[in-house]
Amino acid sequence: MNARLLTAAVTMILTSGCAALTSPYSGQEARPLKALSADETRGYLEGRGMGFAKPAELNGYPGPMHVLEHAGALRLTPAQEAATAALMAQHKQEVRELGREYIAAEQKLETLFSSRTASAESLAEALAASGKLQTRIRQSHLDTHLKQTALLTAEQLLAYSDLRGYHSTRSH
Repeated sequence: MNARLLTAAVTMILTSGCAALTSPYSGQEARPLKALSADETRGYLEGRGMGFAKPAELNGYPGPMHVLEHAGALRLTPAQEAATAALMAQHKQEVRELGREYIAAEQKLETLFSSRTASAESLAEALAASGKLQTRIRQSHLDTHLKQTALLTAEQLLAYSDLRGYHSTRSH
């Protein structure tokens, strides 16, 4: 092997070795809340779905937001549309409040570490609070899908699955 090829090979090996030493978290240390991206934080504060209701959605239990998007195609009655809109408004209010509480709980967890005051006891307490709120958020999303499903007919549920492209839920 000539000297130029050897130098190039060594440079490539050294360069790739340095890249491997970089953490996938690199750059995240500057985030105000290290555990959550800005988009995730906004999602909690805005009460977005964020995939919390996937077990319901993908198994034939629609959510109110998408039902309202397809109101015409689903041929919702005025009563169904009003009940769906009310369900959506109540749900959004609930998860936005829970989202604010969750962000505050995550900030407490962040502060334990940024202030270097974390202990096993304080960590357990902070994690319990955060986990309880995240569970409540997910439960709200899933409960809302249950309530929405009860507002629709069997034909509307099948039509919803088709409109959303969930052909595997046709049997529900």
